[in-house]
Amino acid sequence: MRRVLIKIAKIIDKINEFFGEIACWLTTILVAVVCYDVFNRYLFNKTNPAMYELEWHIYAVIFLIAAGFALKYDQHVRVDLTYARFSKRTKAWVNLIGAIIFLIPYCILVVYATKDWVYQSWLIRETSPDPGGLPARYILKACVPFGFILLLIQGISEAIKSYFFLFGTEQEKKELKLTEKGE
Repeated sequence: MRRVLIKIAKIIDKINEFFGEIACWLTTILVAVVCYDVFNRYLFNKTNPAMYELEWHIYAVIFLIAAGFALKYDQHVRVDLTYARFSKRTKAWVNLIGAIIFLIPYCILVVYATKDWVYQSWLIRETSPDPGGLPARYILKACVPFGFILLLIQGISEAIKSYFFLFGTEQEKKELKLTEKGE
């Protein structure tokens, strides 16, 4: 069972690494779209609702699919009044308990709460309400539960890694690269 958990954590990390790379490329695309929009707006005095919507759609997708990636690298914003002063072992306990009590249940709740919303959007093939806006808003809406699924599975991976940091053998810790991460 311990081998299976280690394998699961590694697979999850690879999945979020893949989507983190996609988010990086989407960031580059977002910069290009914003530059194009700005040039059109200020040099040619042209506005395009689809370009404006494309900007916030890309930004939303980046934010959603990169959440698990950010968690993997411990880059989420947190109120860090005491956590920074904790020992590595105490941080592992906080991360394990926090993932089990807060992160995993919250992600499951969001995925559950958005399923009908996304389903209805797909059923009617929802589009932008703005004239000239983007079609296929249902794809963007589907990214909400998808992003939370990525965050959920990374939360599971982080809980597994925290568990092995606390209770694993040196070989298991080495295999999960826990000593390198400074956890």
